[in-house]
Amino acid sequence: MHVWGESREIPACKLAEEVVRLFGGVRLRVFGTSMIPAIHPGDLISIERAELEQISPGEIVLCTRDSRYFVHRVVVKSCGDGEDLLITRGDRLLHNDPPFTRSQLIGRVRSIGVGPGAISAVANRTILHRMLARMLSFSDRATYAYLRVFFFWQRVFPTGSAECRV
Repeated sequence: MHVWGESREIPACKLAEEVVRLFGGVRLRVFGTSMIPAIHPGDLISIERAELEQISPGEIVLCTRDSRYFVHRVVVKSCGDGEDLLITRGDRLLHNDPPFTRSQLIGRVRSIGVGPGAISAVANRTILHRMLARMLSFSDRATYAYLRVFFFWQRVFPTGSAECRV
């Protein structure tokens, strides 16, 4: 899942990164489908500053590499060449990302959405989510069909919460 995506928006990403590092947190709107069904395109996520030692497998983190920003779930926290590394993967993806180092970690996702409808980022990993993510990992067409149904359902049956969805 990418936070913004186009090169003209890189300064905004850099600013968000600095806000997290200096003030401890920020809210960002994310785009991409790699974290479906836990995070949908257009969701607003709350990021809080975290050190690598504070991160556990299963948490969702924001990392940067080559001016790109990734919101993926930690699969493994490992030691390699004397340096701690995070190995992440999008819930809908089949392969792990290359390892992220301490300096590439920006923070952890604290919640998805805003207000009373916000969901804890840790609590949203149910068996149903894992099964759906696995099913969608095999087909982009199925993913986009799922998104069409999801967003239609949101319009027809609004939850009444303050969640931000596009």
